[in-house]
Amino acid sequence: MMEIKMHDGPARLGKYSGIETPAIIDVEKSLKILKDEPMPYNVPKKLASWSVNCTVENARLSDETGVGVVHGSKYPDLRVHCAKELEDLGNTVLMIANPEELMKRSRDLVEILVMIRENINPNTMIYFPLAEPSFIPFLAYVGVDLFDNTSGMFYASLNTMLTPSMKYDLEKYKIFDMNQDELIDYNTKTMEFSIKEVQEHIKNGTLRNLVEERSCSSPEAMTALRLLDRDHSDFLDKYTQLY
Repeated sequence: MMEIKMHDGPARLGKYSGIETPAIIDVEKSLKILKDEPMPYNVPKKLASWSVNCTVENARLSDETGVGVVHGSKYPDLRVHCAKELEDLGNTVLMIANPEELMKRSRDLVEILVMIRENINPNTMIYFPLAEPSFIPFLAYVGVDLFDNTSGMFYASLNTMLTPSMKYDLEKYKIFDMNQDELIDYNTKTMEFSIKEVQEHIKNGTLRNLVEERSCSSPEAMTALRLLDRDHSDFLDKYTQLY
């Protein structure tokens, strides 16, 4: 479990296995992802429920705990059910399935993440793969603890450079002349910078300022932030310090 050191809003600064969170992790090297039953995002609820039940049963039959994959497609109640069942089996890291679809659907993203965060143990960590740098501050703000560099490597394969706020197709924007290995290294450093930036803003109580700034570069992130403010003010107020 994560040891929470401090909050800035719902965002949490903590320690886990000797690293400071929020953090970028190499899941294949540090954590075992439990067998799950993948399911597309936009499917009938019966199919999504079947995916959840199979995923939970696989976790129950596993010889060890690890990263439980939170399925449930577009249905927040199924996501919460899956997360709670995996947590009850002793899994303290929960990975959000279909992350690329959620980042396109601001309302679903907010509802699912807030409901999961409010229904699981505070010391259980949420892992959101494939996050882009501009989205990391918002995701951390709603309580995501772990990220990876999958998006950095993916965009490098498309000859796209990541910055904390933008994506640049290097065929169109001749900013740097880099081979793929150099671009992977650059994108990895951008991801690492984005995490360190979030950590330092949490320590200084200014993460909300960073979230506002970064969200301006992403219509989806800005919409998600406004929906969070409008629909979940109690969730924000619970963790926001009064001055």
